[in-house]
Amino acid sequence: MAMNVGSGDGDDDEVVSSINTTPLVDVMLVLLIIFLITVPVVTQTAAVSLPKETNIARVTKPENIEISVTKDGDVYWNAQAVADNNALVARLKKVSVLTPQPEIHIRGDEKSRYESVGRVVFACQRAGIQKISFVTEPPPRG
Repeated sequence: MAMNVGSGDGDDDEVVSSINTTPLVDVMLVLLIIFLITVPVVTQTAAVSLPKETNIARVTKPENIEISVTKDGDVYWNAQAVADNNALVARLKKVSVLTPQPEIHIRGDEKSRYESVGRVVFACQRAGIQKISFVTEPPPRG
């Protein structure tokens, strides 16, 4: 608490124009400490509704292209092995000019590296493919 001690001249009519901010700072520090303590508790115990997984049935058209990536990083175009990334881009450029443009369905092995699947996605981007889909298995029921 703050206390104003005067000189004792008897000039009690003098107006003090300064604001004592010490109680305000004390209250703000207490509120800050309470806030810091309660926020982690609230975030850990809050009930959250997580998004549900949706699996859309795939419509396979004859013009769609299936590109498979094995766990070793080998790339297959409709069950035919592709030599390298440049050959993949060249084949994708040939089909990217077709109207309507076929969809690319990428089937990546669950043990394959992200880099291998990323190279296929990048090749599709370089070739100008507009629609890429990832083929996954539905989750087990139960």
